[in-house]
Amino acid sequence: MEDLWERAQEILAAGKPFVLAAIIRTRGSVPREVGAKMVVPGEGHPFGTIGGGCGEGEVLRRAYPVLEQMLPPRIVEVDLTGDFDQDEIQVCGGTMDVALDLWRPGEHL
Repeated sequence: MEDLWERAQEILAAGKPFVLAAIIRTRGSVPREVGAKMVVPGEGHPFGTIGGGCGEGEVLRRAYPVLEQMLPPRIVEVDLTGDFDQDEIQVCGGTMDVALDLWRPGEHL
């Protein structure tokens, strides 16, 4: 976890914003626990994880507009109970609430 915060600090020190995605609530079976975090920078690849797979993809899909449009914090629900092809994707069968919070240089340094 320390590496996540060090890398996040480097992004802010470079004068760039990022979105911090954090699991704040789970229901049923999900790949990660409450408190799992992922940093979504505007440039480069996200780091940290909130579980991978289609759930993490959904969080990324919803995090990029927050970053690009400088939107206020929000909570998104990620539903992993969908009807997926079990041969292709491992499905956990639960839901998780993920907080998306925009971090900007000067506000969080």
